[in-house]
Amino acid sequence: MSLINVALVQAAPALFDLEGSLEKVADWAEQAASEGAQLVLFPEGFLPAYPRGLGFGSVVGSRTPKGREDWLTYFRNSVRVPGPATERLGRIARENQLYLAIGVTEIGESGGTLYCTLLYFNPAGQLIHRHRKLKPTAAERIIWGEGQGDDLDVLSTPLGRIGGLICWENYMPLARMALYAQDIHLYLAPTADHRESWQSTIRHIACEGRCFVLSCNQFVRKDMYPETFQEELRDQPEILSRGGSAIISPLGGGLAGPLWDKEGMLVAALDPEDIIRARLDFDAFGHYHRSDVFFFDWRKKN
Repeated sequence: MSLINVALVQAAPALFDLEGSLEKVADWAEQAASEGAQLVLFPEGFLPAYPRGLGFGSVVGSRTPKGREDWLTYFRNSVRVPGPATERLGRIARENQLYLAIGVTEIGESGGTLYCTLLYFNPAGQLIHRHRKLKPTAAERIIWGEGQGDDLDVLSTPLGRIGGLICWENYMPLARMALYAQDIHLYLAPTADHRESWQSTIRHIACEGRCFVLSCNQFVRKDMYPETFQEELRDQPEILSRGGSAIISPLGGGLAGPLWDKEGMLVAALDPEDIIRARLDFDAFGHYHRSDVFFFDWRKKN
């Protein structure tokens, strides 16, 4: 079986500027393709920003006019699916002949709710999958609605079986099991978690799922935010997100990264047969499943 070349982009978008951020995606995708990548992964909420440190003027019992204006800015730069931004992302994937997976803030069907979403494009430029985060964490619930749970799909591609979960969804055991049950090979875990403990999480998932794990985060400094947000961020550290992107083998070994405290791109060549080797002694939905004891039906509710 041929090696699979993958790339992770650890960078910041042009925060709260959709068009500027799309230009960054194009530049990074071109660089990934020039290094032989067949799949490139961008972080959670890359378009138009993961709004770390912001509260949009919301506390229990009240909101502020300034917070509503900040929300409007965020909303106006979010992504309609399908729409002009997804058309541009499709062209980027097609022009660089690679699979492109990217975290976006998506404008929902109601026109008033946003979702934290992972989009997948194939080398023909087609949008082949959309997954909405099942459960936003803590204050994320101010800005994002909950996913419906009908999109926990693993995609069959020439590179193998690709799927993923967003950030702390990966702490949901049954969500992980839904992917393992579909024989996932390339497990994508875009995140905003830059703690050391996240490295333990992605190594555990690789060992548990006997799959490759690609975890991608942003590197963000406070001075990258537009001036209108600087007062709210005054007590935040200069580096808001350290990164920590990494590529992990099916036995939990590090293949690239973690990358800390700078922008950059990680590239690795993956051997698909490492998955088979790793499943000799553990297969989460195979010989180690014990379906006679535990019942788990991963299929969609409807």
